[in-house]
Amino acid sequence: MASVMEEDRIEQSFATQNDNPFAGAPAPRAEPAAASQGALAGEPSHAPPRPRPRRLLPLVLFVLTCFTTVAVGGYGYGLAVMTILVCHEAGHFIQARRYQVPASFPFFIPMPNLIGTMGAVIAMDPRIHHRRALFDIGMTGPLFGLLPTLICCYVGLLTEARWIARAAIDSRDLLELGDPLIFQWMAHAIVGPMPEGHILTIGPIAMAGWVGLLVTSLNLIPIGQLDGGHILYAMLGRRAHPVALALLVAAAVGAFTYGYYWWTPMIILLAVFGPTHPPTRSDAVPLGRWRTLLGCCMLAFVIVGFTPNLFVNMPAP
Repeated sequence: MASVMEEDRIEQSFATQNDNPFAGAPAPRAEPAAASQGALAGEPSHAPPRPRPRRLLPLVLFVLTCFTTVAVGGYGYGLAVMTILVCHEAGHFIQARRYQVPASFPFFIPMPNLIGTMGAVIAMDPRIHHRRALFDIGMTGPLFGLLPTLICCYVGLLTEARWIARAAIDSRDLLELGDPLIFQWMAHAIVGPMPEGHILTIGPIAMAGWVGLLVTSLNLIPIGQLDGGHILYAMLGRRAHPVALALLVAAAVGAFTYGYYWWTPMIILLAVFGPTHPPTRSDAVPLGRWRTLLGCCMLAFVIVGFTPNLFVNMPAP
């Protein structure tokens, strides 16, 4: 009975607060805890241990990722991709600081692959205060990264893209990428309808926008510790677990059924780390209607921003 009354009190308390995910956050309520041995003088016993921030390693990885992205696509591409990644990680970092959640600086991942990077990660204390904090931290990263992504798509398609006849291209020298729905819609609106027998060629800025769509939509997949997993758990609580598990199984079956084997490493990682999400310190805190609506919109972006077929085979002319 006491637990139920406490949850009701928490719900009533948060129900009267601002439903704006970007408004100033109240300081997390200190939870009483038993005194712990070895606590530093002047440090509250309930405070989570704060890891010493690493500054040199994130800086080195950032510089290396700048180098690999520039090496892959030139200065314009490298600047655009790094802007997208920095905005994405800044969204997480700002909200983590806002809710007083210990978090590291972003660790960018340089990779000499087709896009020059594997994104970036932030190490964060998993003991998030409540569902609103979890939602805001998980949602703001993709939202902040989506703005420069769409700008790159628009500017790149407007200034660099053009339709070229397939017969005029040597397929041996061309890698054709699969386009998500939103990229197809923007290309149709900006470049014009695709003539029969033609293919859309893009430059480095539009390519950076394509990478941004891929990074954003991948992070919004509602499984485990991905940003979409944070959002789904904030919306559904423990009911998110069977949904995430079903999505992981469906992704594995779909990848092997249709031959999208390049997704195997990601599926294995999601399975190893687990499709479920750890609880917050107070799952009783309601999310609010505006956050719920925004969460639905962000998760729906996966449908238009993600393409499972990254690499399309170019047919012989």
